[in-house]
Amino acid sequence: MNKFISSFLTILFISTIISAQGFKVKAAGTQTFNFEDQSGRNQASFFSATPLEDITGTGSAISGTVSFDVTNFAKTLKGKISIKVASINTGIELRNRHLQSANWLNAGKYPEVSFEIVSISDVKQTADNRLEFKVKGNYSMHGVTKEVVANADATYLDENDQTKKRAPGDLLGVRAKFNINLSEYDVDNALIGNKVAEKIELNINMVGSNK
Repeated sequence: MNKFISSFLTILFISTIISAQGFKVKAAGTQTFNFEDQSGRNQASFFSATPLEDITGTGSAISGTVSFDVTNFAKTLKGKISIKVASINTGIELRNRHLQSANWLNAGKYPEVSFEIVSISDVKQTADNRLEFKVKGNYSMHGVTKEVVANADATYLDENDQTKKRAPGDLLGVRAKFNINLSEYDVDNALIGNKVAEKIELNINMVGSNK
């Protein structure tokens, strides 16, 4: 019986460690990070191919927050990130206006695209302050919301002399990548005479502060 209890407690202990994956940093408890960055260094980008050229666009007007318990990131992560459609820049002004028009993202009626976290899975700790994971979320664009799964990683930086040059407080760097199909969001994939690929690759690269 004692051997059974010992084995049970060992399994329970291991399960607790696995389920409570988080950062090994100075901070404790629940932390909330704000990703609004007036300098425009936080960016979301998209990539698509047309018969004549590849198209890359970036959006820099990012806002939103995420929060989590430092030692139990896997179970407590929540939040929502938004990007203003008007901030998206493809490098050509005419194409920008077309992208923001009613036929495409309709910035007037739907001024933002957003990603709201639902859950995370497949968490892998690659360093004391860095986690890789898959994040399931509700992605909203052009008045349509669909569930998507992104590959992501997060790096927690304790406040120090170097991080203060970016922003006060602890910093959280986040990168995420996922794909969407334009037709699922009622978007016409014709862009100034070219057919944009149905599948669009989206990337987010941002840093937030808890101060």
